[in-house]
Formats: sequence, structure tokens, C-alpha cells
Amino acid sequence: MERNLLLKISYDGARYHGWQIQENALAVQEVFQKALYAVTGLKEDIKACSRTDTGVHAREFCISVRTESGIPAERLQAALNHHLPEDIAVKDCKAVPLDFHARYSCKGKEYTYEIWNHPVREPFLRDRALHYWYPIDEELLDRAAKQYLGSHDFSSFCTLDRREKGNLTRTVAESKVERRGNLVVFTVAADGFLYNMVRIMAGTLLRVQQGKLSAEDIPVVLEAKDRSAAGPTAPACGLYLNRVFY
Repeated sequence: MERNLLLKISYDGARYHGWQIQENALAVQEVFQKALYAVTGLKEDIKACSRTDTGVHAREFCISVRTESGIPAERLQAALNHHLPEDIAVKDCKAVPLDFHARYSCKGKEYTYEIWNHPVREPFLRDRALHYWYPIDEELLDRAAKQYLGSHDFSSFCTLDRREKGNLTRTVAESKVERRGNLVVFTVAADGFLYNMVRIMAGTLLRVQQGKLSAEDIPVVLEAKDRSAAGPTAPACGLYLNRVFY
């Protein structure tokens, strides 16, 4: 009898070319599917909550799997973790209704962008945080981040390609910047995100830090609906998919 399972995984994306299978590069999906086949012996129908880019990390990434395998959820979790490499882990596995879909049932996501703010690099955060050696005024950036709150057309904060069509309005429910020692963390939660949206939001905040924009310029950038009005796309290494909401 077919079941539908929701699996929550986390992964360090440093050595992967994102989630989605690539022709000539290693992706998280390929590694996960091989582990799943090794456990169930079936070519399962899997759906992911999102796509992450090369070098992006996930503390919570959700996958729905329709399967005829009778392996209990807790045993499947343990078996998958046995077959997966150490930079990918299944954190939870449970049965969900057959009509549940990891992507289309999603109500929103939360990301963090993390910056190591110190004159000296931190070797243990290599490929896991952006190293920014000039002083950061986190209160200034928090004030700028608050300008992202609400429903806006985020055309200025999107790398346009064939995946981005139609309505580019998204509703941001949380947007803040805080300091945790030498780590400056930008947290943003919304009902959806466009391609490179969080990385462009982070890059624009750094433009505010550099004095090239003011915190009050963010609404002007939004209104422009022009990618060139926003800051650069921040490097992938600092980005984490933090939570997925259903």
C-alpha cells in the first residue's frame, strides 16, 4: 500500500552544486536518491520543498516521498543515515497524507545569511559564512532590513531567468539583523522567495553598511523593480535554509 512520507534533512552544501540533480556535477538530490534506493530497492517519487544553489546550506530541507516500501519511518531514517555521507543527515521522518507535497504544501520559509565580521578570517567558517573584515553596524542594518517587511514586488531582488515568471510579489513576515559575537546574522522569513532573492537582499544591506545606500533607500529600490537598483548578489557560502513552514 502506498504511503507518503515527509523527511526533514540538513546538509552542508559546500561540496555540492545545490539540491537539484546536475549532468556534470554532484548534487544533494543525487546522493539522497542513491541512499534511498539502497534502502528500499525502489525508484521512489520524491518532491523537494525548494532548490538551493551551489554552496548553499540547509538546516532544514523537506522532502516528500511516495513509496510502497513498508519500512517503518524510524527505521527508514536510521537506514538512510547509515548510507548518507556525513555532510547530509535525515533529522526526522514521518507519515503524512497522500496529498501532501513538499513544495506545493509549503506556506513559507526562513533563511539566514551569516557574516563573520572580524579583521581575521575564521578557518572553521570557511565556505560556511561570508568573511567581511570591515566593522558592521548591526543596528543600522537591522533598520534597513525592516524596510523589507510586508508585501512587495521583489523584481529588484531577483536574478531573472526562465524559472521566474508571473507575479514577483512576496510577503516578508520577518526581517532582522543581529550580532552574535563576531557573527552578524540576517534572518528573513516569507511566503516564498525568488531566485537569489535572499543573497541580493544581503548584498544590498552591505551596500547600506558601505554608505552607498541609506536604510531609507530600500523602499526606493523596491519601487524601481530593476535589478540594477539593488546591491550585488552576496556569495552563496553564507546562506542557510533555516526552516520550512507547513
